[in-house]
Amino acid sequence: MAVKESVKEQTKSRAKLPRQYQVLIYNDDFTPMDFVVEVLMQIFEKEEQAAVALMMSIHTGSSAVAGVYPKDIAQTKAAEAVQWAREEKYPLKVEAVCVS
Repeated sequence: MAVKESVKEQTKSRAKLPRQYQVLIYNDDFTPMDFVVEVLMQIFEKEEQAAVALMMSIHTGSSAVAGVYPKDIAQTKAAEAVQWAREEKYPLKVEAVCVS
């Protein structure tokens, strides 16, 4: 019994967590602040107050992290945000960047 438990523990400890990706939203001079807040609320599931605060961080800096997710989710959220922005004719830049 002890051998089987030892093997199970070793197998579990070898499992790697998926790499995490930050989704960055970049500031630009054309995308309205209200649109960025909507993106943060609808795609990144932020509460309104948090979305406004994050939008201000994006506005006053060059970029901010909208969230950290596994690769597939991060890339999907970034693509959704960019697609929505393009539909509205905004040049919003959003990208997923590996952090681990």
